[in-house]
Amino acid sequence: MKRAEFHGTVAVTGLNATDNPGPGVSVIRALQAHRGFHGRVVGLAYDTLDPGIYAQGLTTDVFLVPYPSNGAEALKARLEYVHSQTPLDVIIPTLDSELAAYIALAPWLAEQGIGTFLPTEEQLDARSKVRLSELGAASGIDVPPQRVISNVAQLYTLHQELAFPIYVKGLYYGATLARTVDEATAAFHKVAAQWGLPIIVQSAVHGEELNIVAVGDGEGGLVGAVPMRKTMITDKGKGWAGITIADPALMALAERFMATTGWRGPCELEVLKSTSPGGEARYYLLEVNPRFPAWSYLSAGAGNNLPMAVARLASGQRVKSRRSYRVGTMFVRISIDQLAHIDDFAAISTTGELRRTARPVSDDFGDSDDGSALGSASPALQ
Repeated sequence: MKRAEFHGTVAVTGLNATDNPGPGVSVIRALQAHRGFHGRVVGLAYDTLDPGIYAQGLTTDVFLVPYPSNGAEALKARLEYVHSQTPLDVIIPTLDSELAAYIALAPWLAEQGIGTFLPTEEQLDARSKVRLSELGAASGIDVPPQRVISNVAQLYTLHQELAFPIYVKGLYYGATLARTVDEATAAFHKVAAQWGLPIIVQSAVHGEELNIVAVGDGEGGLVGAVPMRKTMITDKGKGWAGITIADPALMALAERFMATTGWRGPCELEVLKSTSPGGEARYYLLEVNPRFPAWSYLSAGAGNNLPMAVARLASGQRVKSRRSYRVGTMFVRISIDQLAHIDDFAAISTTGELRRTARPVSDDFGDSDDGSALGSASPALQ
């Protein structure tokens, strides 16, 4: 059987690989891990210190793009410039806050010959945190009780509807556990300052946290999915280690979500499995993230490379549904110091782009024959 191949140029966002990492680096690593990927990767970054900019061998070129708060027109103008400098075939956006702009620009991008594989505006709205209860009712998937509030005073009567502890959530990111009204009030102000209103408050359900990375075909079907269980969590609640698991009920939940929403593109389903003393398991859908998660590289390691599937779908290729993956595949994150040249930082800071294809790049940071390499100044500093 002929191996699936890809020869185009893919632009990927979300290069902020910090302790709360964006998904971009993981998505790019998955693409490059596929033996059929013969393309190039262009990074689209928001900050000059996004670690993914400086990772050796990760991208050929990097361009800064305007923050989502600047609107779709600003993004359009920037992408038009990027495309004129480095022709793009596919864009894979990986951050919640930028999706609305990319969805709005999808028809224009298609006119430029740039493919995307994204949900519709209606699908994006239907899975939003504020409409989770509606999604649960429509799909028959259990969801924790929750309320949407816009005034801190509502927290003082919340106990009449929801029992503490609760999670206080922002529209895009963040979930803070609050055991008292005072803790909930502090969390409300913190989340509102960062992400605005409204705020979602959700009952805390106890159980085992599970996650699924999945891709929907846009017609109610599931292109593929890989479930995992977090085995180590940071103080921010992010998975630092995880392992793929076999759970037919979890896969069935993903299929039900796709069938109900007709979801198109990648997503992450955050699920909590609660088991009664009698051994009966109940699955609660906590939220739906409308893009690849930061652990997407695990899907490549498990043998079901979902970022590659999305790149091919966005380029117009046909992709067969694939449910198989290797159970027991683990990921463990690592924190490392990357070495970079001040020239690269200067380029991205002053021009908004780092063109590695325009010049030779050296990743040799060791001593030269006379031992002077690490001690000599960069031309930018001389």
